[in-house]
Amino acid sequence: MERREEQPGAAGAGAAPALDFTVENVEKALHQLYYDPNIENKNLAQKWLMQAQVSPQAWHFSWQLLQPDKVPEIQYFGASALHIKISRYWSDIPTDQYESLKAQLFTQITHFASGSKIVLTRLCVALASLALSMMPDAWPCAVADMVRLFQAEDSPVDGQGRCLALLELLTVLPEEFQTSRLPQYRKGLVRASLAVECGAVFPLLEQLLQQPSSPSCVRQKVLKCFSSWVQLEVPLQDCEALIQAAFAALQDSELFDSSVEAIVNAISQPDAQRYVNTLLKLIPLVLGLQDQLRQAVQNGDMETSHGICRIAVALGENHSRALLDQVEHWQSFLALVNMIMFCTGIPGHYPVNETTSSLTLTFWYTLQDDILSFEAEKQAVYQQVYRPVYFQLVDVLLHKAQFPSDEEYGFWSSDEKEQFRIYRVDISDTLMYVYEMLGAELLSNLYDKLGRLLTSSEEPYSWQHTEALLYGFQSIAETIDVNYSDVVPGLIGLIPRISISNVQLADTVMFTIGALSEWLADHPVMINSVLPLVLHALGNPELSVSSVSTLKKICRECKYDLPPYAANIVAVSQDVLMKQIHKTSQCMWLMQALGFLLSALQVEEILKNLHSLISPYIQQLEKLAEEIVVVVLQQVFQLIQKVLSKWLNDAQVVEAVCAIFEKSVKTLLDDFAPMVPQLCEMLGRMYSTIPQASALDLTRQLVHIFAHEPAHFPPIEALFLLVTSITLTLFQQGPRDHPDIVDSFMQLLAQALKRKPDLFLCERLDVKAVFQCAVLALKFPEAPTVKASCGFFTELLPRCGEVEPVGKVVQEDGRVLLVAVLEAIGGQASRSLMDCFADILFALNKHCFSLLSMWIKEALQPPGFPSARLSPEQKDTFSQQILRERVNKRRVKEMVKEFTLLCRGLHGTDYTADY
Repeated sequence: MERREEQPGAAGAGAAPALDFTVENVEKALHQLYYDPNIENKNLAQKWLMQAQVSPQAWHFSWQLLQPDKVPEIQYFGASALHIKISRYWSDIPTDQYESLKAQLFTQITHFASGSKIVLTRLCVALASLALSMMPDAWPCAVADMVRLFQAEDSPVDGQGRCLALLELLTVLPEEFQTSRLPQYRKGLVRASLAVECGAVFPLLEQLLQQPSSPSCVRQKVLKCFSSWVQLEVPLQDCEALIQAAFAALQDSELFDSSVEAIVNAISQPDAQRYVNTLLKLIPLVLGLQDQLRQAVQNGDMETSHGICRIAVALGENHSRALLDQVEHWQSFLALVNMIMFCTGIPGHYPVNETTSSLTLTFWYTLQDDILSFEAEKQAVYQQVYRPVYFQLVDVLLHKAQFPSDEEYGFWSSDEKEQFRIYRVDISDTLMYVYEMLGAELLSNLYDKLGRLLTSSEEPYSWQHTEALLYGFQSIAETIDVNYSDVVPGLIGLIPRISISNVQLADTVMFTIGALSEWLADHPVMINSVLPLVLHALGNPELSVSSVSTLKKICRECKYDLPPYAANIVAVSQDVLMKQIHKTSQCMWLMQALGFLLSALQVEEILKNLHSLISPYIQQLEKLAEEIVVVVLQQVFQLIQKVLSKWLNDAQVVEAVCAIFEKSVKTLLDDFAPMVPQLCEMLGRMYSTIPQASALDLTRQLVHIFAHEPAHFPPIEALFLLVTSITLTLFQQGPRDHPDIVDSFMQLLAQALKRKPDLFLCERLDVKAVFQCAVLALKFPEAPTVKASCGFFTELLPRCGEVEPVGKVVQEDGRVLLVAVLEAIGGQASRSLMDCFADILFALNKHCFSLLSMWIKEALQPPGFPSARLSPEQKDTFSQQILRERVNKRRVKEMVKEFTLLCRGLHGTDYTADY
């Protein structure tokens, strides 16, 4: 076995590199990779080992590295090398050596059945790859042969060891199929062959799962194996017995997670909706979990309640249309809907006390869409059944949207508060969607509840309840035309009666008034009911965003009805501007509001007010951009150039000038075109003197609006190349002190890729340096900068095929990006950013699959990376999961969240509530 010429493929694998890939050298390199403290030595060793794995000599040293006297790390490398040779260089293996290679792998798997589990898994993956390459012609009954061989009584390994080894092999086979590099026509043949062969797998799994003598470790492996096979779109009716057994296993805490995964995967197959009779049999099984669910909620067992909810939602969300079609079974489906309602309203505050309710929101969209898609008669029947359910849903969602007590909220982390904010936005979107089902009656329902709450003298109401009802109203009014609603006048009348004792309630009152600004324009007599509240709130810095944005909306929508209030609005605005209560961005919004207001006054009134407003602040020149034409702006341009000639080194003046033109560009859009060359030249001078984020933001606006027009491309390209060159120089000098510039730079690059990828074709653009800087930015401590960098990569990766320099740099440096992403997931970045890193992984998988499948296995190989808490099996599972999921971005985000918890040692702890 040790003579090189006897190893499969040795002759046909091409000329060996001039490197001595002996067993001894491989072992030395592995020792260096694992134990040398010098990172450069580790990297050199890793590169050498990667070459070794694909060399012809790998056929020789791989088997020797598997010898029993070697440590598991060395054996693992040998098994991995075999897998790489089989999966990537199959065509190099002579057909007459297939059988001997197969026999050798079977022998090794038998040896390791009672040895290292990580080596066993890699050998199973290697044999699975070989089977997929030989099926169906060269090995027609591969799976049945595997089962038969491992059930042979004459094996030296004990029965349980053989059983676990067989289950491992059967588990990795479908997983390897999902990530294999088989040509498309072969994939179809192999998939069909595997579908037939599941007849050899499922009876064995059923027997092992239902057998009382099966130990827990075997039953757990059975469930994982079943979960793997159902993703090959096995007919649901063929899975019935195993699904029922998995439901029974939910009562065993050790098997709970594996059972949930298996059931959800089986139910979620796209093809499952064809098997309506099987789906109908599943409903009682799911409903039978309600006692276990309630007990879990009562005991604060978040993992159990989360798992049961996943099962209920998987059945309801994936198959609501098929189940609604079975009209005679409407009561059992309604019971499932009510169970999901319980999950939506699960006690506790998201995300601190529960993480389950958010899973259910998409179901309510799906159910509503399916009901409204029926023909009129059937729709009317279901409307009668489900309208009360959706009214109950509104009550449940508004209860879940309530803030906790001030004391409790004070203990929440910033991450928890941000997740709660996003959760409330999701609830708001759901309420807006539900309006389509419930119509005007929903507004009446909310108004009646608010009215009773504010006028009841029996018991004091909580501000949280009031705020939630107003939030519901605001959610609908922001997107739905409520101009003809008969309850809005009453609501406007109720608002002044609200006792505002807290910032969150005050914010929601402001946003609700803002959402009703169009209605106020049609009913100007009511403006005086709410305007004093808005003007009073302007003086509170904690209400800065809500009060200023609401005044802006009122001034924009109602400007022709505001002259009687103009003096008061201007006076209050001037007062808060002079007191510097608001940040610059809110001051700009306020000036925009005043621009709308003044544009409806007489000329002499405009000039009088303009003079008093503009004098103290240069940035308030921005007002001229609100209601003017380009000719006037060009005249102002001359004035600004004079100002800049004296104040080019003053950062505040530069920022103010950028603010003026950013608003001008946004307001005038294509009408700004004549000034593009002048502004590009001015921006270049400004950024060359003092690099500032505001100049990059304005460049991004120009790219967004004008870069696609041939006439404007040359000056914009010149500006883009200039600011990029200057920013890259900044990176060389040390960018840590300028996170705002890096943030804006990443946003500019992303916009360029989105709007005009041709900007990346220019020879003068150092795409490699840009890529490396973006990788560096991923490691910044500032979350906005990291998000912007992730956004850049999610725009860049889809361009690999169409923009040659991008494809080249990804091919050369993509592995560096992957390592940075894995480091971040491993614990170097905030958990709140995990969705952003998941987006990069998803983009890599979708657009660079063959590269990622190679990189991720190599990157995760070193022990302790990306976290010392991970076992090789956990890393292997993660890489397989990621590579398998190229369609569902949400699933990838869930995988990353699970993996980062494992990396941080938080999986299964109270800290998982952050998710």
